[in-house]
Amino acid sequence: MSQELDYSATLTGASFLFYEFKQVVSLAEQGFTEAEIKEKVLTDNLFQYKVKSSLKRSLPSVLRRVSVLDATLRKLVLADSLDSGKIINLYAIMKTDRLFFEFMNEVVREKLEAGNFLLEKKDLNQYFAFKAEQDAGVASWTEQTVKKLKQVFVKILLESGILKNKKTGELTRLLMDERLKRHLINIGDIAYVKAMGE
Repeated sequence: MSQELDYSATLTGASFLFYEFKQVVSLAEQGFTEAEIKEKVLTDNLFQYKVKSSLKRSLPSVLRRVSVLDATLRKLVLADSLDSGKIINLYAIMKTDRLFFEFMNEVVREKLEAGNFLLEKKDLNQYFAFKAEQDAGVASWTEQTVKKLKQVFVKILLESGILKNKKTGELTRLLMDERLKRHLINIGDIAYVKAMGE
């Protein structure tokens, strides 16, 4: 459960990374070890980045996300619809990033449950202010880090499909495949299903 994780700002260098996520899931499914995946991604520039430093920044996050998926979820990423793959990536981000999971759970889920489909700038500001009051680590982050995290959170919501429009802040419910929903509930991750507004 993400509660054991400390708050971290690693998402500043990671974002949604769906293309990269799929590449790594594919390699994991082919039986490559984490070390072999790292080697292959770096040697073959599998993410097709122009700058190697970007690769070194995003790869650890992608590897962490893929490591929390079981065989069923990995197969669904590769064989199911694009939407299902994106939902699984969103789930993996929540599993590996406590701050983002709590944002989904405390802000997005509550809004969707209340029928309030509007995410405003102040929602992000209040959330980060609240976390800074609760946690010395978050309180110590620079303004730049917090600003970047807010941008990344919005980007993840947009790319996963929960945020319809960045300008208007309009939220929408994800249409989760029944098999995927059942599987997540069966493996004890109903909290993540609920955090996505299901």
